[in-house]
Amino acid sequence: VQLQAFGGGLVQAGGSLRLSCAASKSTFNINAIGWFRQTPGKEREFVASISSGGMTNYTDSVKGRFTISRDNAKNTIHLQMDSLKPEDTAVYYCVAGLYGPTSADNARNANNFASWGQGTQVTVSS
Repeated sequence: VQLQAFGGGLVQAGGSLRLSCAASKSTFNINAIGWFRQTPGKEREFVASISSGGMTNYTDSVKGRFTISRDNAKNTIHLQMDSLKPEDTAVYYCVAGLYGPTSADNARNANNFASWGQGTQVTVSS
């Protein structure tokens, strides 16, 4: 599946952004969809994931601030980001199609996803 992420931009600390990711085919049967982020010189970091059954999983630093959701009717996933902090600044990538079991631990590994979008830049100013 091809993924197209959009919605990034520049926002002040404390503000909100909503990222979206459009898939080229139905997301209904995709076992897991998620978001990773990356800053220069660092490895890609897990942000959030959602299973086909709606179970969500977040990295500790975004719990209570970010919300992942999926709209299977529109083949789109979203990441609502509230109370943004400068340390959230990164390129955000949407991912889909988890190899192996649909578990929280498995979804935290970037190498376990089959499809990646092109990334969208999020910059949070202090």
